[in-house]
Amino acid sequence: MDKTYSIAEARNDLSGVVREAEAGRPVTLSRRGRPVAVIVSASEFARLAPRRRALAAAIDAFRRDFGASLDDSDWLPARDASEGRGAWRP
Repeated sequence: MDKTYSIAEARNDLSGVVREAEAGRPVTLSRRGRPVAVIVSASEFARLAPRRRALAAAIDAFRRDFGASLDDSDWLPARDASEGRGAWRP
């Protein structure tokens, strides 16, 4: 079960709050009795945080995972490249 601290309590015992999180026990911070944040260990955050990857790597992973074949026409702009209407000028 997560430990819950008010923000004032957490401020007064920040080292204890950090120790709880480091030990693998998430700590919930509350304001006026409502949860507003959770402190977790750095390793847990790394596990939960989305990993960013380059577009090319994401496309390769998509192709590999779904056996999808994509060609250049899949990436052509969907917007009409012809000149649009003129801008209104007073």
